[in-house]
Amino acid sequence: MQILEGHTFQSAMASASSTSAKNLFVDSKNRLAERVQVNVNNMGSICRQVNRGSQSADMLTHSARNMALQEHAIRNSEENLHKLMLLLTHLGYQQESIQRSVYALENVKEQVRDMQR
Repeated sequence: MQILEGHTFQSAMASASSTSAKNLFVDSKNRLAERVQVNVNNMGSICRQVNRGSQSADMLTHSARNMALQEHAIRNSEENLHKLMLLLTHLGYQQESIQRSVYALENVKEQVRDMQR
């Protein structure tokens, strides 16, 4: 019976060792799956951060472009304002010339009346 008992003991030990190995394998597999999940989540976070950074760079580029366009529009407005001021000055000269002509015309009318008398 000792042989059987020894054989049974060895079988029991082998069975326990086999169960222990299976449990260890399952635990290792679960830990590996958890680590993979953590790594996948971290990669997702990195991708989101890169995407946000890319969007920030795009927004900065867009803002810089808009600012450059605004500077150009302001420069054009300044040039147009300067041209309008020149036109206003010339219109003032023309108005003065017309007023002098009207005054001269009045004088000429008076002279013509005086000559007709």
